[in-house]
Amino acid sequence: MTLKLRQEGVAWTDVDGEIVALDEATAEYLAANEAGGLLWRALAKGATRDDLAARLAAEFGIDHERAGADTDAFLAELRARDLLEG
Repeated sequence: MTLKLRQEGVAWTDVDGEIVALDEATAEYLAANEAGGLLWRALAKGATRDDLAARLAAEFGIDHERAGADTDAFLAELRARDLLEG
């Protein structure tokens, strides 16, 4: 299933590979490090969970199991903040 970031009411910017985002409805900020930024930018275009994990593994040289767990944790945080569509 393709996942995408919620577009409406979310403002974000890329600062040296890291992401700073604002949920305008709740006035909550989210900051994502370089790994989170990689996933965030992919989600802005739409990506599957497996694609995200593969990108993380390739970019940071980590094994696929760790990349999958890190991806799942990031997606869970976005879901908890209602920032994902799909």
